[in-house]
Amino acid sequence: MNINHDLQTIAQQEKMLVFPQFDSDRAWQIGSQLREMAVARGAVMAIEVRTFGQPLFFAALNGTTPDNVRWVQRKARTVEHFRRSSYAIGLSLQQASATLADKYSLPAAEFASHGGAFPLTVKGAGVIGVVTVSGLPQRQDHEFVVEALCAVLGHDASALAFAPDKA
Repeated sequence: MNINHDLQTIAQQEKMLVFPQFDSDRAWQIGSQLREMAVARGAVMAIEVRTFGQPLFFAALNGTTPDNVRWVQRKARTVEHFRRSSYAIGLSLQQASATLADKYSLPAAEFASHGGAFPLTVKGAGVIGVVTVSGLPQRQDHEFVVEALCAVLGHDASALAFAPDKA
């Protein structure tokens, strides 16, 4: 994984994955897309879609634990605070050899800079919410959300995908 390339890809994803409008029906569509993908792939995950201050979709698939729910909450708070993907924040901190606590005085018990939370952006309004998953390794959590948003918005997910991770 190349951090600079991933950060550039995330910036492109955040620029392209913008909704013309957003309401509770759209939130349900996103959440349902994520749930269907997770079930089809046998992924164990918690899923949440919310506007700031209002949960609109939540699912905890078989095998999840309260820890998955806490991860969702912590990652979502990071997007709410920075209006950026939690993975972008985490990669930027990794580059700076810093943590949320060091750099921003944000407690680890309340915030997480791990992949899986992505800003919900509406054209002309900006970031109005967050879609979050927890259950896979962080880069995969991020990719999962991006793939679902591409499906809902009609974008080609391969055009916004990360370069393959070299082992």
